[in-house]
Amino acid sequence: MDIFLQPESWLALLTLTLLEVVLGVDNIIFISIVTNKLPEHQQEKARITGLALALIFRIVLLMGISYMIHLTAPLFTLGSFEFSWRDLILVVGGLFLIAKSTSEINNKMEGEAQNPGESVVTRSFAYTISQIILLDIIFSFDSILTAVGLTEVLVLMITAVVISMIIMMTFANKIAETIKQHPSLEVLALSFLILIGFMLMIDALHYHVPKGYIYFAVFFSLMVQMLNIKIRKKSTVAEVIKDN
Repeated sequence: MDIFLQPESWLALLTLTLLEVVLGVDNIIFISIVTNKLPEHQQEKARITGLALALIFRIVLLMGISYMIHLTAPLFTLGSFEFSWRDLILVVGGLFLIAKSTSEINNKMEGEAQNPGESVVTRSFAYTISQIILLDIIFSFDSILTAVGLTEVLVLMITAVVISMIIMMTFANKIAETIKQHPSLEVLALSFLILIGFMLMIDALHYHVPKGYIYFAVFFSLMVQMLNIKIRKKSTVAEVIKDN
């Protein structure tokens, strides 16, 4: 297409793709955490299903971009504050993230009951997918509205979404495995999701917090935690060698 012959289009595509990957970090972390609770043979299937659904939701929302713009129009007024569908969706998504992440941290601290049985496994898979669908809708909505601010070319937006989802699918299993092996990283990831939940609710109240600050703080915390893990591993190896 002619649009891809223009240098500025490639720059816009690169920017959009990087943006979608960054905005998808919280989505893939959530998917990794909830799918790690499934039986091992279902985990990869659930991750791919979740990310595929996210891709579908984003493309559908992009196709109805003109309708989505109207979702930012005032729906009702509470005092002097005007609520739109966007605000309500972000509030629901924020509350869900906070409640779910807090519950997962509590389960980590108090222990979680095991419910063996085929019927329970089946319900767990369906329940996991339903949670992923809910968060996919929230994150897709927020992601698409951000993308619209960068370009109005639908082809570029869809291409960027597809490329970013392929990248996330490629690394989904690796991220999930890393979180599973290091419980401290899972707690950090859940804390990050609580922070994202608060961000969504604050954004719904029209107080914009630059996401760059949040992601920088999270990645800085992640790097510090990874260094701690490496130091503990070296200490453990040194103790084993000393004992032998």
